[in-house]
Amino acid sequence: MTTVHPRRLKTLVGAGSFVFAPDDPHPATGPQRAVELARKAEAAKITGLFTADLLHADPAGLSGITGTQEPIVALAALSQVTSHIGLIATVSTTYHHPYNLARMIGTLDHASGGRAAWNAVTSSVGEENFGGGLPDPAKRYARAAEFIEVINALFDANDPDAVRRSPSGAISVDPGKLHRIDYRGEHFEVQGPLNVPPPPQRRPVQFQAGQSTEGVTLGARYAEVVYTSQPTLDAALAFVEELRRQARGFGRAAHLPLVMNSFHSVIGASEADVARQLREKHERIDYEQGRLKLADMLGGNIDLFDLPLDRPLPAHLLPDVENVNRRRGRAEIFRRYALQGLSLRQLIIEAQETGHWSVAGTPEQLVDAIEERFRAGVLDIISLHGLGQPKQEDLLLNGLLPELRKRALIDNDYLGGDFRANLELQKV
Repeated sequence: MTTVHPRRLKTLVGAGSFVFAPDDPHPATGPQRAVELARKAEAAKITGLFTADLLHADPAGLSGITGTQEPIVALAALSQVTSHIGLIATVSTTYHHPYNLARMIGTLDHASGGRAAWNAVTSSVGEENFGGGLPDPAKRYARAAEFIEVINALFDANDPDAVRRSPSGAISVDPGKLHRIDYRGEHFEVQGPLNVPPPPQRRPVQFQAGQSTEGVTLGARYAEVVYTSQPTLDAALAFVEELRRQARGFGRAAHLPLVMNSFHSVIGASEADVARQLREKHERIDYEQGRLKLADMLGGNIDLFDLPLDRPLPAHLLPDVENVNRRRGRAEIFRRYALQGLSLRQLIIEAQETGHWSVAGTPEQLVDAIEERFRAGVLDIISLHGLGQPKQEDLLLNGLLPELRKRALIDNDYLGGDFRANLELQKV
């Protein structure tokens, strides 16, 4: 009799930074730290390494430090010092070309032995570096849909047996088994064939981030994993219900797409430790800078500098989300917070987590929150924080993860030879 393995929660952590700092003892300090963190994550049986990305420098510090390295290059390096953990690169469909990206992600899948994935975003910043303004959401998502169609067609067109390895170890490619796609759309004309032979996973795993109306539809139609920011269980339930409804309309399998949430956490050894860390965290907030950050969360173009910190925002300042050109889902979250009557100070505190699910507690308390969402069917993959922060890392590796395993919520080991298998996604 065959034992059915229960589907469990999958885990991700952020990939470390390769960046060199002038006061480093030697130029390889950043890469060595990134390698050390990747190996720690793999030793802890974390399912994947995730890279966020932004396409501009952020002198006001509103968007954090994502974008300080190119994700695919960084993950290619980490692929050579790991053997099981998945590698997820965030990529802009607005400012890349699908043929080039298919070559890069396909090569990453070969280089990693079948562990590559890419996270499609339409970008909310960076237009100043690529010429022209930021297209409106409808145009960005229409381009993204074609982008994904082109990449999928390129990966699917080539025959699996297009390559052979000779006794000497050399590879020979039969060009007759690499096929054109002749794609013609509004945004792309791509003849093909893709000149990277079929990767180990055939199609590297497709993630997608975006929770505006257009983003939900794109994810429901194409994504295998949808990355969303849902700060409350009620919001998560409503989001997943709509995502699944649309996915059924596109004829998707019942379990697709999987839902990923980023989990911003403060882990404490005790409730007193948690309270102390939260107090210190809030004391470090620069509330004048926080006004800028909150304005950015609300879509920009809002002046909050003359408003009292301990009163709610005037309703007339809140944006019409349909007129916001970037991060509509984020703007909707903070508009909802403001309508609930949160003071400007409270909104600035919330803005530090940029609209993500955020919980502070002991490992057991955090696992209670995670388990609630998992059992509710709104959480398939969770991105955990703390790796690389000494005290938080210890509580993550020796507190949170063991408690998740104690409750049989996550896997004890990798399940297969590629990322698709470890996510329990079907082969394509």
